[in-house]
Amino acid sequence: MLIGYARVSTPEQDLTPQLDAIREAGCERTFSDKASGAKANRIGLADALSHARAGDVLVVWKLDRLGRTMKGLVDLAAELAERGIGFRSLTDGIDTAGTAGKLVFHIMAAMAEMERDLNRERTTAALMVAKREGRVGGRKTVMTPKRLEAARKLLASGMPMREIAPAIGVSVPTLYRHLPAPE
Repeated sequence: MLIGYARVSTPEQDLTPQLDAIREAGCERTFSDKASGAKANRIGLADALSHARAGDVLVVWKLDRLGRTMKGLVDLAAELAERGIGFRSLTDGIDTAGTAGKLVFHIMAAMAEMERDLNRERTTAALMVAKREGRVGGRKTVMTPKRLEAARKLLASGMPMREIAPAIGVSVPTLYRHLPAPE
């Protein structure tokens, strides 16, 4: 059975051209979503996948209707292949029923792996540069040297920690992290 899936990014966009194309391709069942590809919760796609059985073919108007990342597309293609479900993209000319379509997906999988490796390398390089320049990750501390000095003076004058914290503009736990508790 041919199962069609269509998606538009916003509710204002029209699904009709996609639905017409996948019906014209012979799809007996169609499912759709009106949501961004970045959102993981696509009920129409989940329904299409749950209805698909081994030997069925999932048909989309265009490859980007299934996902926004290469990794997401490759993962979905792997799931379909594992379940014995074919895949066809009408405008991209991909059909996994044929040898050429399978080759395209193997190439896409290799590209997705390369993309992950490149991202990992770029991230590592950027972190090394930041570390070399003295920048560390995470949130900047609110306890500046000026605030710490003021807190020490107030503590020495006998003021309780719970009053010092709001006086210098930090929380009580932050103050306790930077100053030992008075004896």
